[in-house]
Parts: sequence; structure tokens; C-alpha cells
Amino acid sequence: QVQVVESGGGLVQPGGSLRLSCAASGSIFSVNAMGWYRQAPGKQRELVAVITSGVSTNYADSVKGRFTISRDNAKNTVSLQMNSLKPEDTAVYYCKVQAVTSNLFKSDYWGQGTQVTVSS
Repeated sequence: QVQVVESGGGLVQPGGSLRLSCAASGSIFSVNAMGWYRQAPGKQRELVAVITSGVSTNYADSVKGRFTISRDNAKNTVSLQMNSLKPEDTAVYYCKVQAVTSNLFKSDYWGQGTQVTVSS
């Protein structure tokens, strides 16, 4: 199986910064795309940013220019640097990892989520 663990959430004032980290571990043969999603109260989960194994990136329009996604392929980790945070960025942030296990089973694996609150 594959385990996905996020860290780095918290409370920050508007205009501040936070860095989220996510690590995938377990019976991993390879990791393909890694991404961050978020879900605010009463809203559907939405894509924030995704990065492929070839380090191509894609961002939601609402975070372009403020958030940066990066990954370390050797460690199977992905990070999200969030700058110029706004109250509307408040949400639970989830990491999703597309991985192939050692028995060549391909699936998406989610972390448990980490709360980000932007408030004065």
C-alpha cells in the first residue's frame, strides 16, 4: 500500500506565507503526477496545483503567481509554497499522489488533509 502524509498547515494573516509538504511512502514502484487540492466549507474539492513526473506544472487561476508547486522525485515528496495568502485560500488542503505500487497496481492516493486558515 501507499501512505500519503501532509504537513505544514496552520493559521496565517492575510498577505502571509505558508509551505505545505507531502510525502508518499510504502510499496512504491513509481510516482507519476503529484498534486494539491483544497476544499472549503460548503464547497467542492478543487485542484490547486499539479506537477508531473517530468515537472510540468498546472495551477488554478486563483493561485497563479502566488503559489509554487515543486517535487523531489528521489524522496517522493511534493511541496506547495503559498505566498500572498488571502482569506479565500482558507480550506483543508489535500495531497494526491498518482503511484504505481510494487505489484504494478496504479491508483490515486490521498492524504488526510491539513487545515490552512487565513485570517487577521
